[in-house]
Amino acid sequence: MANLFDYLRWRGDLDFNASPFNPVDFLIFSQLSYLPFDGIVPCPGVSEGISIHTALNEVKDILKFRKYDTGQFLGFKEEPQLIDALCLSNRFRNCYLLGYINQIDLKNEYQVSAVCIHTDDGFYSVVFRGTDATLVGWKEDFNMCFRDVIPAQMEAVRYLDSMAPYLKGSLRVGGHSKGGNLAIYSASFCSGKIKNRITDIYNFDGPGFNDNVIENENIKINGEKIKTFIPQESVIGMLFKYAGALKVVKSSETGLLQHSLFSWEVTHNDFIHVDNVTPGSRFVDKTLRHWIDNLDSGDREKVIEALYTILSTADIKSIHDIENNFFPSMGKIIKSLGNIDEHTRKLMKKTFIEFLRSARRNFNTLLEQH
Repeated sequence: MANLFDYLRWRGDLDFNASPFNPVDFLIFSQLSYLPFDGIVPCPGVSEGISIHTALNEVKDILKFRKYDTGQFLGFKEEPQLIDALCLSNRFRNCYLLGYINQIDLKNEYQVSAVCIHTDDGFYSVVFRGTDATLVGWKEDFNMCFRDVIPAQMEAVRYLDSMAPYLKGSLRVGGHSKGGNLAIYSASFCSGKIKNRITDIYNFDGPGFNDNVIENENIKINGEKIKTFIPQESVIGMLFKYAGALKVVKSSETGLLQHSLFSWEVTHNDFIHVDNVTPGSRFVDKTLRHWIDNLDSGDREKVIEALYTILSTADIKSIHDIENNFFPSMGKIIKSLGNIDEHTRKLMKKTFIEFLRSARRNFNTLLEQH
């Protein structure tokens, strides 16, 4: 059950010329993008960067003194170990970072963060972060249920267009979770000159796209460049329609915990692949697809807006607010239900019943063989 830490021990002493770049390297970059580099990594507009080693040591110094503004300083319990491993790795420690952004816009309901990484094979990797713990970040993900395009996707295109002039040579673009979705969208809708420089697009268990987007010629033309990886019990990566070739990765965890990149099993230069997702993943996929198809976009929007209103009224700003104060938060949420009008409450009830019906219709999927 080797994971990215084993990979760092196996390949950590080899530069990218001695051992060529592979998907596990971009997986590590995708996990790295979740770290809070605010005030550490140069913002867009600056061509010079900072080494991973120096940046991570500054993150470690900050970690000793305070929590991160949006909740807990780090989002994954394994990140302190990752920081130490990358600082010791000759393969990664001298790669340099630049172009860091971390934008959260409550008014326009979007969250987007990205960083660029230069490797000694002459490439730049443009890495988009997945959804963070902020409520607005999760709200934007749910908005995909009724919108073809969300604000973060448009911001991702602007970011790639603005950063490309500072990144000389070939580009790799990718990310984990929503970051994978943003990578595909930005690489498909950026300017033509930039598209020609992109060699690979990595999507690690990111949600797909609605029909109107997936059928767009800009997405189709990138088909051979897009590499979509999902764990065997994927939920997030099975949402909507995926782009590019799909590969299923073995994970040491179960259920939703497989979404964590730390659980993905690796070899010396690739992932350990399996033939297909599990019956449980197919059940969730079919259930969600049928459920969404049975609700018109207007009803989807109203239900999502109602849930957001309930949580906002309860003063919930991030997932950490619920994790750290579960019972007080639940009390506030129950109290805030009174702010929802009768029509919306009936719509939410109807939506929940439709979900149960969809699950019942697809129950036999759980009994299917791999």
